[in-house]
Amino acid sequence: MIKFLRDFVQRMVDKLFSQKRHIKMGLYGPPNSGKTTLANRICKDWLGEKMGSVSNIPHETREVMIKEKIHIKHKNKELTFSLVDTPGIATKIDYEDFMKFKMSEKEAKSRAKEATKGVIDSIKWLDDMDCVVVVLDSTQNPYSQVNVTIIGNLAARDIPVLIAGNKVDLKKSNLKKIESAFPQYDVVGISAMNGKNMEEFYESLFRVIK
Repeated sequence: MIKFLRDFVQRMVDKLFSQKRHIKMGLYGPPNSGKTTLANRICKDWLGEKMGSVSNIPHETREVMIKEKIHIKHKNKELTFSLVDTPGIATKIDYEDFMKFKMSEKEAKSRAKEATKGVIDSIKWLDDMDCVVVVLDSTQNPYSQVNVTIIGNLAARDIPVLIAGNKVDLKKSNLKKIESAFPQYDVVGISAMNGKNMEEFYESLFRVIK
C-alpha cells in the first residue's frame, strides 16, 4: 500500500512538472502573410472576438499584440496558451514603399520608423516563445531572405516550429514549395481568411507543442 501511494504521488509530481504552466505561442512571418488574419481566426474560434486589424498595406501590425489564456480542444486534447501576434519581419523597410499607398511623406516615414521598431521587438520576443507558428503566403516564393532569416533565428534558439502555408484557397498557392524549402518542419496548408483546414491546423499544434 505504501509503495502504491509513493508511486502514485511520484506520477502526479512528474506529470505536474512535465507540463508547462504558461505557454507563449508566437505568430511570425513576413509582412502580409496573414499573421493577424490567423490570430483573428484563432481568437474568433475560441474566444469569440478579434485580435487586431488587417490591411493590404504592409506592416499594418507594428506592435506586438498578446491575447491571454486561449483554451483550445481537439479530439479529447486540451491546450491553453497566450497568443503573441508579431509585426512582419523584413530585412529592409523603405518609407517610399508606403507612399505607393497614397500616404504623405510624413506619414510614410512615421510608419517606416514604427515598422522598423516592430521588427526589432519581434526578434527580441523570440527569447520568450515556447512555440512559433511561421505564417507564409503560399502564393509567394518561400526561398526569400526574410524567410531564411526567420527560420535561422528559430533554429538557433531550438524553438518548436509549425509552418502555416496560408492562402491555399488562391490559384497560385503552392504548398509543396514550402514543404521542399523547409523539410525539417511540419507544414499545414490553411486559409486563415475563410477558415479552411483550421481543424488540421489545431491538430498540428498539439503535435508541435508537447
